[in-house]
Order: sequence, then structure tokens, then C-alpha cells
Amino acid sequence: MKAVIVCVSVSHGNTRRVADTMARTLGAKVVTPEEADPRELADADLVGFGSGVFHGRLHPRLTGFVTALPAGRGRAFVFATSGLPEIPPAPFTRPLVRLLEGKGFEVTGSFSCRAFDTWAPFKLVGGINKQRPDTADLAAARAFAERLRQ
Repeated sequence: MKAVIVCVSVSHGNTRRVADTMARTLGAKVVTPEEADPRELADADLVGFGSGVFHGRLHPRLTGFVTALPAGRGRAFVFATSGLPEIPPAPFTRPLVRLLEGKGFEVTGSFSCRAFDTWAPFKLVGGINKQRPDTADLAAARAFAERLRQ
């Protein structure tokens, strides 16, 4: 299976750690939106898209990249890391899932976990989730990738 993961990880490397964990399981290449080749994504059997969450949304570099993609087909997944918990009725990944589906992708799953966050008010106390993603989070990311591989 040929897999590619497009990842934006800008603050503490949290999202990249999750992407790298999934990539090892999937045998995938991890690239930034700026490094991604749309032709390579079109040829892949599975494409992952992930970023940290900023003000309740995935990073604009990632969503802008997906918006600019030509219509496609194939399997995709979305993942996110966030300092705050997701609200189940409104997952962080939902807007990107809908955008990808509108582009013709079959989104086969999404994953999110908590991560170290030093956004404005949290910086005053040295951040929250200081040890995350932890081994349990990375194990969950690995298990998610295993399910995608099957």
C-alpha cells in the first residue's frame, strides 16, 4: 500500500510525533503541505491529513492546501492534536472531513489526542498536557493506523 501523510506541526512537534507514529505503521511518507505533490497524493492508496488545533480549527495551511487540491478520489483520513478536549458533537476534524468528501475522497476515519499546549492563558502556568502525546496516545495512533491498513 502506498500512503502519504500531509502534516502541519508548528508549536511543539506534537502532531509530527503522531504523524511519524502512524507513518511507521503504514509505511508512509510524511510531508508538509508545501512539500506535498498533488500527483503523488493522487497515486497513493491512502492519504492522511493532520495538524494541531488552533482556536478550535485545524491549521489554515492544511485547510488551504486541501481547498486548493483538485477533485480526487481514494481513501483519506484526518487527525489532530489539541490542548483542549474535543466536544463530541463538533469534532475538530469534521470540517476537513467534509471538505475532503466534497473533493471526492472516501474518508475512512479520524483520530485526535490531547497534546502539550502553551496557548495564551496556558502559557502563564507553563502549559497544559505537558507529557502528551504520551505512550498511550501514540499507541492509540498506532492502533488507528493498523485499522486503516487492513
